[in-house]
Amino acid sequence: MQSPFRLPTGTQLISKSSHFLRPYTAVQTRSSRLVPKVTASGGAAPWAGRPPARLALEDGSIWHGTAFGAAGTEVGECVFNTSLTGYQEIMTDPSYKGQFVVFTYPHLGNVGINPEDMESSKCHLGAVIARDLSIKVSNYRSTITLDAYLKEQGVLGIADVDTRAITRRLRVIGCLNGVITTDTSISDDELLQRCKSWTIVGKDLIKEVTCTAPYEWKGTTEDEWEFAEGVRKRAGGKPFKVVAYDFGIKLNILRRLASFGCQITVVPADYPASKVLEMNPDGVFFSNGPGDPSAVPYAVENAKQILGKKPVFGICMGHQVLGQAFGATTFKLKFGHHGGNHPIRYIPTGRIEISAQNHNFAVDPATLPEEVEVSHINLNDGTCAGLWCPTKKAMTIQYHPEASPGPHDADVCFEQYIEMMEAERSAVAA
Repeated sequence: MQSPFRLPTGTQLISKSSHFLRPYTAVQTRSSRLVPKVTASGGAAPWAGRPPARLALEDGSIWHGTAFGAAGTEVGECVFNTSLTGYQEIMTDPSYKGQFVVFTYPHLGNVGINPEDMESSKCHLGAVIARDLSIKVSNYRSTITLDAYLKEQGVLGIADVDTRAITRRLRVIGCLNGVITTDTSISDDELLQRCKSWTIVGKDLIKEVTCTAPYEWKGTTEDEWEFAEGVRKRAGGKPFKVVAYDFGIKLNILRRLASFGCQITVVPADYPASKVLEMNPDGVFFSNGPGDPSAVPYAVENAKQILGKKPVFGICMGHQVLGQAFGATTFKLKFGHHGGNHPIRYIPTGRIEISAQNHNFAVDPATLPEEVEVSHINLNDGTCAGLWCPTKKAMTIQYHPEASPGPHDADVCFEQYIEMMEAERSAVAA
C-alpha cells in the first residue's frame, strides 16, 4: 500500500542543490529621509523631535531615519516579517535573537505593549525597523508604549525609512547583515565594515536564550482564548508528562501543550538525553529557537538518543534538530520565511494550512533516509515544512501551530502529537 505521505505526481521539493541563491551584488543606492519636518499647516510635526538614526546594510546602502527605543549601535541580520498584527509577539519571540526585523506592515506601535501577549520575558530581536511609528496608543490593554518598552529593554528602533524598498532588496539579494546606530560620530564606512565582519552562520544562539535549569511549567490558556474543539474535555483525563527542550521556547507553545492535557517539565538545550529518559515522560518536545541549526551538535546528539524511545515532536528549530538527528543536513534560505500568511500543504490529505513562520534555515529533503517522509511542504517555494517517521515515533513541522496571533490552522498538530502519546501509552499497557 502506498504511503499517504508520498508526494502527488509532479510535485517538486526544493533541496539545497536546487534552492535559488542569487549571487551577491553590491548596491550603492542611498535613501533620503521620507518624513517632512512640518505639518501641512506649517506647524512642527509631532515626530520632529526624534533624534536621527541610520541603518547600514552590507550591500553598501545607507538608510536615514529617526530613532526610537534605546540609543546606541547594534549589528544583526536583517529579515522582513509580513504579519499584519502581533508585533509584540514577534519582538518577544526568542527565535529572532541576532536579527533585525523589518516590519512590512507600515504602521507600528498603535496598540502599545501589554504583559499578557508576551511570548517570553523579554525582547529578543536586535532592532525594530518600521516605516511609521504611531504617535498615539489606542488600546485598552496597553500598559506602555512601544517606544518606552524598547527603551526599557535596551533595544534600538529606527522609523521613517522606506521599508518597502528594504524588503525588495532583501528579496532580490537575500538576507543582509545590518548595523543600526544613533551615534552620529560613527562614519558610514565604519558601519559598513561592521556589517561585513559579522555573520549569523555557524553561531550557537540557543545557549543565549535557553533556561539555565529544569523547571515545571505552570500555566493555562484562558477559556476565552481556546480554539481547539474538545480541548478541555481531553485535558480532564490522565495528563501526559512531556519534557520540553528549551531552544528558545515560546510561551504559547507551553500554553497549547497544557491545554491538551500535558504536564510539562522544561529543560535546558544541552540537558543530557539520559536524564530526560530517566524522567520516563510520555513524550519529548523540541522547541523553536534562533541561529544556525548546524551549530548545535549537542542538541542533535540528544535527539538521536531519544528517537525511537519516546514519541517526539519538533517545531521550527526542533524540526531542524530532529532532521539532522535523522541523518539529513540543513541549508540557509535566501531570505527566510517570516510572517503569518505562508501556505502549507499537508501531503496525506492535501489540506492547505495558512501558517505563521519564522526561520532562515531548512532541512534538505534530498539527504533524508528512506524511512523519514516529508509530511508538509511550503507552497511558496517548495521547501520541506514537516517530517514524519513512524519507526522513530517522531513528527516535526517547520512553522508555528501555536501562532499567537494566528492563524490557527495548524493547531491540529498538537492533537496529532497527543494521539501519538495515547497510542504509545496503550501499546505499553497492552
